[in-house]
Amino acid sequence: MTETETNAYDVVVLGAGPVGENVADRTRAAGLTTAVVESELVGGECSYWACMPSKALLRPVIARADARRVPGLRQSVQGPLDASAVLAHRDYYTSNWKDDGQVGWLDSIGADLHRGHGRLTGPRTVTVTGPDGGERVLTARHAVAVCTGSRAALPGLPGLDAVKPWTSREATSSKAVPGRLIVVGGGVVATEMATVWQALGSRVTLLVRGKGLLPRMEPFAGELIAEALTEAGADVRTGTSVESVTRENGTVVAVTGTGERIEADEILFATGRAPRTDDIGLESIGLDPGTWLPVDDSLRVTGHDWLYAVGDVNHRALLTHQGKYQARIAGAAIAARATGETVLAEPWGAHAATADHTAVPQVVFTDPEAAAVGLSLSEAEEAGHRVKAVDVDLSTVSGAGLYADGYQGRARMVVDIEDEILRGVTFVGPGVGELIHSATIAVAGQVPVSRLWHAVPSYPTISEVWLRLLEAYRDA
Repeated sequence: MTETETNAYDVVVLGAGPVGENVADRTRAAGLTTAVVESELVGGECSYWACMPSKALLRPVIARADARRVPGLRQSVQGPLDASAVLAHRDYYTSNWKDDGQVGWLDSIGADLHRGHGRLTGPRTVTVTGPDGGERVLTARHAVAVCTGSRAALPGLPGLDAVKPWTSREATSSKAVPGRLIVVGGGVVATEMATVWQALGSRVTLLVRGKGLLPRMEPFAGELIAEALTEAGADVRTGTSVESVTRENGTVVAVTGTGERIEADEILFATGRAPRTDDIGLESIGLDPGTWLPVDDSLRVTGHDWLYAVGDVNHRALLTHQGKYQARIAGAAIAARATGETVLAEPWGAHAATADHTAVPQVVFTDPEAAAVGLSLSEAEEAGHRVKAVDVDLSTVSGAGLYADGYQGRARMVVDIEDEILRGVTFVGPGVGELIHSATIAVAGQVPVSRLWHAVPSYPTISEVWLRLLEAYRDA
C-alpha cells in the first residue's frame, strides 16, 4: 500500500491523556478508524503528574487527620507519617511512570498509537516526528482532535530557569521531602501541595498574591483552609508578591514585594496554566501558536469544521473530569457528523457540552476538603440571576458530629428565586468531597427546590445538610 493509504484514518487524536483516550474510545465505538499521537506517556498529565499522584500523596494525610478526630483512635496516630511509604504509595499509583497498562487499553479498543511529536501540517493532516527522527504523515477523513492539555505557567522573573523551580510536575513526583518549601500561589495546586508537604515534614511558606486562597470558590472555602494550614504549622501569607528568586549554594532565596528574604530548599510556582499549543503546527491552518482554542459546544474549533479542541486547550474548564466529559461529547459529535446523523446541539443535547457553563464540579483535597459545583454567589449575581444564598454550619448536622469530634465546616446553596432551582452549591469540611455529586445532579438536572424536599437524606449522615439547607431557605 502507498504511504497515504497506510496512514489514512477517519480520526486523528493529538494527545493520549484522559481526554484523548476518551475521544478515541467514543470514535472507535462508533466504528471510526482512529490514530492517537503521544509524545510522552499514554495517560497524560493526570495519570503521572497531577490527579493520581497528588491524590495518592494526599490520601494518607487526610486519613491521619480524620483519625485524629475520632475518640479511641487519635492517640494511635499522633506520630509522623512514614514519608517513604507515602511516596511509594504514590509511585504505585503512577505505575512508576510507565504506561504499559494504558497502551494495552488503547490496543484493546483498536486505536493505533503513534509515538512522537505531532504537528498539524495542513487541513486534516498531522505529521508525526518519531523518537528516531523519522516522520510519518497521518491524514484524517473526518476530524482531528487536539487534546494536548496544558502546562504550568511560570512568571517572567529574571533568572528563574537557573533556580530550577518546582512546578506541579516536580511537586507530585519528588523522590524526597524538602526541609523547607516555598509555595507561590493560592489555587488548587498550591493548597493541595502545601497540605501534602507540610504533613510529610516540610516547613511550608505559602505566598499568595491575592486576598485569600481558592479565589474561584466562595470566600469561606479559602478562609477555612488557610486556618487549617496555619494550625498545621504552615506560614500562610496573603497579599504577598514574589519579586525575585535566586539559588545561592543550593538554597532558594525569594524576595517579596516588601524586600523580605525567605529561604527554602525548594520553591513551587503554582501560578496558573498555559495551553500546550505552541508547537503543534497551528500556524499551518491560520491559527496562532500558543493560544487557547475557542470552540462551540460540540467542541469544534471556530472556523474549522474538521478540527476539535477538547479538554484544557479550549480553556472552558481545566479539570480532568470535565475534559473527559467534553471528550465523550466531542467523540459523539464527530461520529454523528461522519455518519450523517443529526447533531443534537441544543443545551443538554447529546452533542453539547452544556455542563461547562452551568454545572462544573470540583473537589479540593485539602484538610478540610472543599467541594463546589455551579456558580458561586458572586458569579450568579454577575451573570444577572436573581439569587439568594443560604448557609449552614456543618457542625450542626448529626452525621458531621459522628464523623469527627470538633467538626468544622460550612455549606452554601445559591438558589435562583425566580426559577426555584439551584445555581450553585459549596461544601467545606472533612469528607465533603463525596457529597458533591448529589449537588451536581441537582444543579445539572435543574431540580426544583420543591422536589428536593422529597429527596430524603439518610440519618445520620453528613448528607442531612441538604435538609438543613432547604429549611434555611424556607425560613429565610
